[in-house]
Amino acid sequence: MDAARDRKAEDVVALDLRGLSDVTDTFIICHGSSDRQVAAIVENIERRLLVEAGRKPTHIEGLRRSEWVLMDYIDFVVHVFLEEKREFYRLERLWGDAPALPLPPLPEESAGAAESC
Repeated sequence: MDAARDRKAEDVVALDLRGLSDVTDTFIICHGSSDRQVAAIVENIERRLLVEAGRKPTHIEGLRRSEWVLMDYIDFVVHVFLEEKREFYRLERLWGDAPALPLPPLPEESAGAAESC
């Protein structure tokens, strides 16, 4: 999630699909405000997962247009949308039975919480 947030991805959510899908365990969904931002988010996710976890996607789809990019890591799938495409396809509603997984706080949220203690 931090890899997406590093490139200012918006409204990052993770859905637990275990028991609902035979294809993957988790969807991670976010969006950017331009095709260039979507491409930057995807590139950073791919780079960080490779460097930090040794993980390569088995498949990336949609990068050429960067309106909806799907990154398949088998046990989780990352969807990076342009905002208007995310609103159109509404994956969160399509998978409405899937519970949201908690996300770690943003670094500035944790720093703010520590300062307020």
